[in-house]
Amino acid sequence: MRAFALVDCNNFYASCERVFNPALEGRPIVILSNNDGCIVARSNEAKALGIGMAAPYYQCKALCEQHNVAVFSSNYELYGDMSQRVMQSLRRFCVDMEIYSIDEAFLMLEGASSQQMIVYAQKIHTHIKQWTGIPVSIGIAPTKTLAKMANYLAKKHFKQPVMSLLDPALQENILSRVNVEDIWGISRGRAQRLRRLGIFTAKQLRDAEAKAIRKHLTVIGERMVYELRGTPCLLLEDIVGAKKNIMSSRSFGYLLTTQVDIAAALANYTAHACQKLRQQKSRAQAIGVFLRTNRFCAKDAQYRNEIVLSHWLKKR
Repeated sequence: MRAFALVDCNNFYASCERVFNPALEGRPIVILSNNDGCIVARSNEAKALGIGMAAPYYQCKALCEQHNVAVFSSNYELYGDMSQRVMQSLRRFCVDMEIYSIDEAFLMLEGASSQQMIVYAQKIHTHIKQWTGIPVSIGIAPTKTLAKMANYLAKKHFKQPVMSLLDPALQENILSRVNVEDIWGISRGRAQRLRRLGIFTAKQLRDAEAKAIRKHLTVIGERMVYELRGTPCLLLEDIVGAKKNIMSSRSFGYLLTTQVDIAAALANYTAHACQKLRQQKSRAQAIGVFLRTNRFCAKDAQYRNEIVLSHWLKKR
């Protein structure tokens, strides 16, 4: 028997800070973006205080001071190093692995029974916490879409380290209670299209005609239907190799009003992207630049724009 498992680090950035300062355990933590502009990560304690994700820090500063919230600037070198430790530890348990993001990885588990895989996942949870100090949640299911759902339920609703959706009866119950917008890969726009079709839950999407869904959500929607039925359409991908897209995106620490300042910032961010490009020995075929004003300053005139320049090399 084979199944997918999604391993997701809990409140990863905040957990990284706690590894090196155990006194922070139980204390609310927020992590700020580059130049300390917005909140990019929160511990569970900070979420309970009503501190919103991506909220400008100046709007939450008084609340943070009132509740003794620990505030940290982003330390991406630390988070990257801790991510590498977690992923290396996971590879000791499973060689069939896809690193999905800095704090998530899909594993392919094998076992004689679903209970055996649950026990193995609990072992992974225990050892990752012991070896790295990072708590993780693990969702197990027949497909990646269902594994993502199981992980979400383990973390948000059941408050347990391991959640399995291998049991068909439990799948039926859960899918009837999950809204379409909470399915992995369903954006707000796709959810609205599904609702116009009378599809409001994951179960209704699962039971819909796959070809009909394809007309509205392309092949992505069709695959999602089969994934919800327990038929794997999304296999593990080896994304350790070269990336097809490289992004260097930052918020400015202060208001930029001159082309000279903006050009200097763009040159700096482009240099970061080029460094990553050279490290993986790749060649750029296109470069895109996007700019936008601070959407949180509603009183100011808003602007956003982007440009893509491409240079296709002829085959020799």
